[in-house]
Amino acid sequence: MFIRLNTPQKCGVKEVTKGGAMVSNFRQKEILELARKDGKVTVDGLAELYDVTVQTIRRDLSELADSGRLQRVHGGAVVPSGVVNIQYEERRRLNEDGKKSIAVRCAQEIPNGASVFMNIGTTTEAVAHELLDHENLLVVTNNLNIANILAANHSCEIILAGGVLRRADGGIVGGLTVEMVKQFKFDYSVLGCSAIDADGDLLDFDGQEIIVSSTAIKRSRKVMVVADQNKFERKAPLTICSLSDVTMLFTDANLSKQLVADCTAWGTEVVVA
Repeated sequence: MFIRLNTPQKCGVKEVTKGGAMVSNFRQKEILELARKDGKVTVDGLAELYDVTVQTIRRDLSELADSGRLQRVHGGAVVPSGVVNIQYEERRRLNEDGKKSIAVRCAQEIPNGASVFMNIGTTTEAVAHELLDHENLLVVTNNLNIANILAANHSCEIILAGGVLRRADGGIVGGLTVEMVKQFKFDYSVLGCSAIDADGDLLDFDGQEIIVSSTAIKRSRKVMVVADQNKFERKAPLTICSLSDVTMLFTDANLSKQLVADCTAWGTEVVVA
């Protein structure tokens, strides 16, 4: 059993006891779980949640960042990214509510009887769930998970783009996949990505995925990108395309004024879920 001590500002005592260290370790574990669930944590929000000072939370976040478990950003921290993507199951748990809201809005723009390409990603999987009541769809995908989801919709014809199965995330990639996608002219492509930078470039980690997505963009009448708020906090090394190549962006993020202005100039419609 241990007692949570008040913060230095409130009682003038520092957390230097063994019990204080235990409290800090327990709090950091919970902070990490919150970040994995929501994609981002804020200093002010955590300070209020745990009834500690912002200095205490900043110290926690710095320690988590130093150990590589979180990445510091202005006002808080996010799940780290860089040149290697985080695990697929962990990505699936990030900001589930936000992804569902995005998926609902995206699915509303896809009419019955449409042909659709859907790529690898947890947000595109969320869109697949929202298409279960659509009728007479033709869906081509290189995402085994999406095929399994849509199998429950008996009014949906599903075509798996052949290629090499990537067991880690159910993705199908390679030259065969690209050649198959080239054979179609889609009404819509629904695409996810790993990150979107301030210039409006869509980014990813895997060159094979990028080739498939880029091919789908060229073979689609309308291009829909689904990206939750965490995508704007992350980085990835490879470029898929620009938002200038996109018809509609569905997101739950508050975009910068500059990016909104750029999208307006490009004719890219931004739909905030």
